[in-house]
Amino acid sequence: MGLVLVLLLGLGTVAAACNSGPVTTLSSPPTTNSSFALTIQRSPAGPILATGTGATLYDFGPDSPTHSACLNVGCVYQWPPLLSTETLLVGPGVDRALVGTVRRPDGSTQLTYSGHPLYTYIRDTKAGAVTGQGIDQDGGSWYVLDPAGNEVHAPFTVNP
Repeated sequence: MGLVLVLLLGLGTVAAACNSGPVTTLSSPPTTNSSFALTIQRSPAGPILATGTGATLYDFGPDSPTHSACLNVGCVYQWPPLLSTETLLVGPGVDRALVGTVRRPDGSTQLTYSGHPLYTYIRDTKAGAVTGQGIDQDGGSWYVLDPAGNEVHAPFTVNP
């Protein structure tokens, strides 16, 4: 077991564990608005993309702007694609011009942001959780996106 250092801050508790990057525990839940398909939430690495219900969104390295590479049952189970709905409202800070879609082999339509097909992560069980950042799984790496649509490579975890 690695040594864990815990610091008490005004907004929450931050813990840094060996080889896992910083872990942030939020003292207050993120602001959510379920009418938004996409919104921005706070993270230790800055603002990142999320759903209106607070689910962190990830991109998958092997994807392209026209193709989702997370197709097998195991991948889709752990990394559910964010599917498009007829009404698509976006929250403050989300650039509507960067929102798009890609057709999946099953005929469903997956939302994209700046050409990145979007996914949630099954282990992010609470609003604001970020436990899939930087994971290398299913043939590639998974990263959160900033509001400009860039992958964030800083290692961190958020446990609300």
